[in-house]
Amino acid sequence: MWVIMLTLIFGHRGASGTHPENTMPAFFEAERVHADGIELDVQLTKDGEVVIIHDEKVDRTTDGKGYVKNFTLAELKKLNAGYRFKEGKYFAEIPSLEEFLHWFKDTNLVCNIEIKSYDATYFHLEKRTLEMVKSYQLEDRIIFSSFNHYSIVYLHQMAPEIETAPLFMEGIYMPWVYAKSIKAKAIHPYYKAAPDKLVVESQKNGIAVRPFTVNHPKELERFFRVKTAAVITDYPKDARALREEMKL
Repeated sequence: MWVIMLTLIFGHRGASGTHPENTMPAFFEAERVHADGIELDVQLTKDGEVVIIHDEKVDRTTDGKGYVKNFTLAELKKLNAGYRFKEGKYFAEIPSLEEFLHWFKDTNLVCNIEIKSYDATYFHLEKRTLEMVKSYQLEDRIIFSSFNHYSIVYLHQMAPEIETAPLFMEGIYMPWVYAKSIKAKAIHPYYKAAPDKLVVESQKNGIAVRPFTVNHPKELERFFRVKTAAVITDYPKDARALREEMKL
């Protein structure tokens, strides 16, 4: 049986409710407010570098336009990833995974790396990401997740010592059975697809549950009360304050 002493708090794309998502300022803020972990997204550039950004295109979060895969790392570094956040209050670069890991290695955080891959055949992003994690010897502080479950099966095969977790948006019946079938140690469901019973039964069966994106106090309280393994939230400071208020 999975016993949870304390529900951990992961900053979704860093502290993305108060700082530009998936940027170093958002990650710094998550650490400052004592989040337990960070969730981030990775993609490949035109020149084969791993960068931290959620969308396939840079349009929503930067002052640029186009697909991430069509930019080199140097070209992406010229964009302002804080341009569309709070009327450009923050300037922030798109960070490389290398840049993040260089900082992360000296923290006490854990990190959920979401693989933004849609391929079931070629695993270039997965290979490059895994190489970097291993080069920093961070295997015990990393969780790999993806909506592309082929990605996490591949990563488990390549590095069984690193935890994997499938992401999903819709309800899955007995998801702990599916998780075990692909050798995952956890599931990361959308919070609306994670009723209390699913959390409790999954964790009784040895599968940790870390729902995303849990921002509303009532939902945070619900997950805290059923001792969910972790919550992934845009507002780690508020979540931590609520956890402390509940004396958990």
